[in-house]
Parts: sequence; structure tokens; C-alpha cells
Amino acid sequence: ALGLLSRLPVPPGDAARGAAAAWAFPLAGLILGALAALLGVIAHAFGSPSPLTALIVLGFLTMATGAIHEDGLADTADGFWGGWTREKRLRIMRDSTVGTYGVIALVLSLLLRWYLIAELITDGALIWSLVIAAAGSRAAMVWVMDSLPPARRDGLSERSGRPGELATGVAVLFAVCLTVLAPDVSAWRLVLLAFLAALMVRQVAKRKIGGQTGDVLGATQQVTEIALLAGCQMMAYGWQAIP
Repeated sequence: ALGLLSRLPVPPGDAARGAAAAWAFPLAGLILGALAALLGVIAHAFGSPSPLTALIVLGFLTMATGAIHEDGLADTADGFWGGWTREKRLRIMRDSTVGTYGVIALVLSLLLRWYLIAELITDGALIWSLVIAAAGSRAAMVWVMDSLPPARRDGLSERSGRPGELATGVAVLFAVCLTVLAPDVSAWRLVLLAFLAALMVRQVAKRKIGGQTGDVLGATQQVTEIALLAGCQMMAYGWQAIP
């Protein structure tokens, strides 16, 4: 899972075994989130202000993943809103050129994540928030990967296969248990936010292209991560007192 989803110094992942490794996607997310949080804590301890620390954390997350999820978000935005037919959308998504919709999606995503991370640093809620968001967003990828068929017969999703109910259940259960164990959060609210964010991407993908692709999974991760970071940030302002 780490070989597929990150640029960490581990043996490279085989895309054909993506479905077999899918149960561990949130575990890979936990590792990435924990490393980013550790870097943020160290930078902040040395006097780095919250906005700069957030930029450092965001830069690490982007480099550690090779920006694969950001690339998926951009391609998905370009394809879904740049094409009028299913075939045209899939062609646009495969094109390496980033269009206007993709640029807008990337800018909004990066700004939102930077702002939310900076606020979480200020509120002293960075560590668990990053871990929950990183793990939960990758569990959402597994659910979408299993619940929608591959949109094209020669794409990465087709080669990877579908995880199946057991792998999907393990991935989701891992992320849910991690959220439940986190201090000072309303776990059911975060789980609901993650589900709604992933469901939104899933339903749009189903309507636009009739399935999922690797780009759609990347978009799922980005949208769900933003939803979870926003939920954690709102809880830092007092949601933890609400049952």
C-alpha cells in the first residue's frame, strides 16, 4: 500500500495488486499523516508560525505521495466538467495537460487544506486531525473502488481489480476505530462527514462516466480529506461538547 500510494523508500507497489493491498490503504494513510504531523510539531517547536508550519506539512504530504491524489483531482475536474459525453470525459481525464477546471480545483484544494491545517496547529489539534484525515480519506478510496465498476477496460482501476467486501470492511473499520480512539472528537460526526464527501464524489462519477478510475479515487481522497480536516477544525471550536 505504501509503495502504491507514496514515494517513501519502500519497494514500489505493483498496480495489478492494488485491490489486494486496498485493506491497508488507511494504514498507509496513518503513517503518512503521522509523519506529516511529526514534522509540523517539530517545525512549530522551533518557532515556525502556524501558516508557515501548515505550508511545510502540506508540502511534505504532497511530495510524500508524489502528488498522485492532487493529479487525480485535477484530471477529474477537467474531465467531468470539460466534456459533454462519457467518452470525451474519459479522454480528457487521460490527457496529461491540466485545464482550467483542474487548475481551479487544485488551487481551491490546496488553499483549503493549508488554511485548515494552519487553524488546527493554532488550536493544538494537529496530530490526531492529520492522522484521522489521512487514514479516513484513503478508506473512502477503497469504498469507492469497490462500490463502482472500473469506467474503462484498459485503465489502472481495471488492472487493479476491486477489493471486495472483506478488504473494504477492514479498511473502513480501521479508519472508524482510529476515529473513535481519537480524543476530543465526535467520532460519528466525522464518520458521517467522510461518508457524505465520498458519496458525493461517487455519485458524480457514476453519473458522469458510469464508474471509477484512478483519477476518481484521487479526487475521493482529496475531497474526503478536506471534509475531515474541516470537521476536526470545527470540533476544535467546540463541537467536542456536542453529543
